[in-house]
Amino acid sequence: MNKFMTFLENVLLPIADKLNNNRYLTALRDGFMVALPLIIFGSIFVVIANFPFLDRILSKSAYQAYQNALGPASQATLSIMGLFVIIGIGYKLLQRYGGEAIYGGIVAIASFLILTPQTVEKVAGVIPAASLGAQGMFLGILTAFTSVELYRFFVNKNWTIKMPQGVPDAVSRSFSSLIPITLTLTVFLIIRILFSLTPYETVQNFIYTVLQEPLTALGSGLAATIVAVILIQIFWFFGLHGQIIVNSVFDPIWYTLNNQNLEAFQHGQALPNIITKQFVDSFLVGMGGSGMTLAVVILIFIIGRSRQIKELGKLGGPAGIFNVNEPIIFGLPIIMNPLVLIPWIIAPVVVTIVTYFSMATGLVPKPAGIIVPWTTPIVLNGFLATGNAWQGGVLQLVNLLIVMAIWWPFLKVLDKNYYEKEKSGAQ
Repeated sequence: MNKFMTFLENVLLPIADKLNNNRYLTALRDGFMVALPLIIFGSIFVVIANFPFLDRILSKSAYQAYQNALGPASQATLSIMGLFVIIGIGYKLLQRYGGEAIYGGIVAIASFLILTPQTVEKVAGVIPAASLGAQGMFLGILTAFTSVELYRFFVNKNWTIKMPQGVPDAVSRSFSSLIPITLTLTVFLIIRILFSLTPYETVQNFIYTVLQEPLTALGSGLAATIVAVILIQIFWFFGLHGQIIVNSVFDPIWYTLNNQNLEAFQHGQALPNIITKQFVDSFLVGMGGSGMTLAVVILIFIIGRSRQIKELGKLGGPAGIFNVNEPIIFGLPIIMNPLVLIPWIIAPVVVTIVTYFSMATGLVPKPAGIIVPWTTPIVLNGFLATGNAWQGGVLQLVNLLIVMAIWWPFLKVLDKNYYEKEKSGAQ
């Protein structure tokens, strides 16, 4: 155990620190956070538009009219979520550099649109919606990073227009950004022209074929997901927000897989992916927070004897229902506590495997691509994530029991330790 702890401290902790402080991963994470309210808005209306049994209650034409009326809510948000993420990444990255952040978002989205195909079935001047969503996500992320760096390079070279004193500040800032934005967008226009001369025709086709498809296939696998889950738990054990660190790397892949399922769900087709953003958020994080600590809270009320554990249960219980588990993580504590390291890592891995094979065998429907608000309580969370399927809620309850069984002996030992210390202190 000591050697393992030393390995974690000397090897993984420095890596986690670097990832946590990396400007690009931070901008990527924050960019998704900018888009999150819009994504959740669209997801809510997908749930409402596909509410169970409505197709049996309403006539076919009425049900179609109902779905058509609510369709724009998701089409204007989820279907083109790449646009919002790109703006957020550009904004946050330039803000981190101390620049005029709004121009980071502007130059990022304009650069992306220059590279995006603008023809649909030989009709010019039309941008395919798929290019603005999951299919264009990787290109959008790379474009946002590159465009902001180019813009910043030209600004640092002082290739700007200086306006005389007395000119309104808004006008002065606009003119000072004119040359850097023009040069940056020109670079991307040249890139577009060069790719039009290749067999790929567009940068988007190149990125999707060479990078996005292989990476998405890798991220959709059980093995890669287990590695991601283990890393989340290890980072949290050392006091680092594992969810943020790992999601910075995996979110582009998981969101892409999520959108593929959503598109299939909306068209009544078979869902292609088991691993998606909502697979992780609903069946792992959506059960009391990272590490599924709602099970720990329930166990505290069942077996807790020490005053410290009981008080922690009262404090962490209400928050845990809504997937907020900082009271448990810092109060139990889980951070740097060797007594809970094994269940902390093992339980999410076991649940990941159980959930994956439950969906692979058809016992439980795959995630429908609906982004469920992360504070949604267990059972309702699983029901909504699987497209209003009761099996999703039942699976969450099964997973909860699995986590409780794994944690039981370890929490028993920890509680006994606290109880004996309290007893000896009282004497």
